[in-house]
Amino acid sequence: MSREALTFPPSNRTFLEPHLPPNNDTELPKPNLPFTTLTFATSLDSSLALAPGTRTTLSGPQSKAMTHYLRSRHDAILIGVGTAVADNPGLNCRIEGVGGYGGEGLVGQPRPIIIDPRARWDFTEQSKILELVKEGKGRAPFIVTSAGTVPAAEKRALLESYGGKFIPLELFVDGQGERQLDWAAVLESLRNEDLKSVMIEGGGTVINSLLEPQSARLVDSVIVTIAPTWLGQGGVVVSPRRRVEGGQPVPAARLKDVRWYPFGEDVVLCGRV
Repeated sequence: MSREALTFPPSNRTFLEPHLPPNNDTELPKPNLPFTTLTFATSLDSSLALAPGTRTTLSGPQSKAMTHYLRSRHDAILIGVGTAVADNPGLNCRIEGVGGYGGEGLVGQPRPIIIDPRARWDFTEQSKILELVKEGKGRAPFIVTSAGTVPAAEKRALLESYGGKFIPLELFVDGQGERQLDWAAVLESLRNEDLKSVMIEGGGTVINSLLEPQSARLVDSVIVTIAPTWLGQGGVVVSPRRRVEGGQPVPAARLKDVRWYPFGEDVVLCGRV
């Protein structure tokens, strides 16, 4: 068993079950789209990080293990290119018993998805995500780019040699006088890759865009870990734009079917948009 393996006992999993993808494909809420879970860790002042590009640890050890368990229950895990550049993430699952950590093959390992419109992520063979592929502890990423973007030939060859690929899409639509990420197209493309569930982890730009009214309807479950700390002003904040109806400001979004679960020093919030 790898020393890096995390344990998350069955007794800790029960409260999560109502908020996770169904085990039966016929129970998917939207047959042409993957079950979509939005999950992240935040401070008391709704910050994901101290500053853009600054890696910030918020979750306690129990919440960290929970996050890796959530990864094991999804076919894919999605982040934006800013997070990929800043964090050099592994985007794998380290729960004891999954593939690479005591299990067979890559069972329980999610497919990493990177939203990278201009193909600016400069990954190499030494990038953590590809190192884990070589070690049999993770899958190669699929990188979603804008349709007009042509990745460098050597980057494409490297990615494909590890089992990953670029997915070109018409990524943006016009809305409210500006270009907005077309989440419906992104999620439909993942479903076409036979990915039946996706866990969206960040960063701030990705999360806030998904919480816009035209996209929030695509989210099936929200799982947020709230850490007992304030990061202070100037952080990367989860705060979608306030809406205006009839000339009056109204809340950007609200969760329903909400449940709160104490978890170590943190609190886990589960609900639906």
